[in-house]
Amino acid sequence: MDAVDGVSLDFPSGQLTSIVGPSGSGKSTLMHVLAGLDRPTAGQAWVDGTEITSLDDSALTELRRAKLGFIFQFFNLIPVLDAEENVTLPMRIAGRSADSEWLEQLLDTVGIADRRSHRPAELSGGQQQRVAIARALISKPAVVFADEPTGNLDSSSSTQVLELLRRSVDELGRTVVVVTHDPRVASYADRVVLLVDGKVATDTTVTGEDQVLELMRSA
Repeated sequence: MDAVDGVSLDFPSGQLTSIVGPSGSGKSTLMHVLAGLDRPTAGQAWVDGTEITSLDDSALTELRRAKLGFIFQFFNLIPVLDAEENVTLPMRIAGRSADSEWLEQLLDTVGIADRRSHRPAELSGGQQQRVAIARALISKPAVVFADEPTGNLDSSSSTQVLELLRRSVDELGRTVVVVTHDPRVASYADRVVLLVDGKVATDTTVTGEDQVLELMRSA
């Protein structure tokens, strides 16, 4: 059986979409294909007007650096770099300088401006994830992909991170795609896509956590 089968989805600008479904439903595979981390055996994926499945590895790497941001369950921060250096790392890897005004706005928005010189070990889990969110947004990507972004956080930190993702859409105009098994996380989205056995079972707008929970129970 194909991990993802016959899926056709658009992710409009300025929208937060949650992809949900039971284990083995194809959530992570779909995100990896959309982000150019895996190549599909058939079909196409487009990012900001570029068809990415036909790009060679070098062009794909350049596109990911320029057009995509990533937030993971495990924060993936560099221990020897401070918060600001971790945020600006993607720009340095790409050989570009971070826009100083945008950097200050991001640090302020995610609430770590006063912790910018602290290394990851000196930050709480929630603060580390805020650094990861700012890092994902520093290049002003077309799309931010978040894979279980609150999976390692307590309830209070989870709420703060979810509100930041919501603000990145509402105030900063980003497009965010979240893969999650948590109905509470999914309820922060504008739209929920339910995958079952690699196929889209439901694609709907969201009215609350109870609705998402009911959807997931139906899978």
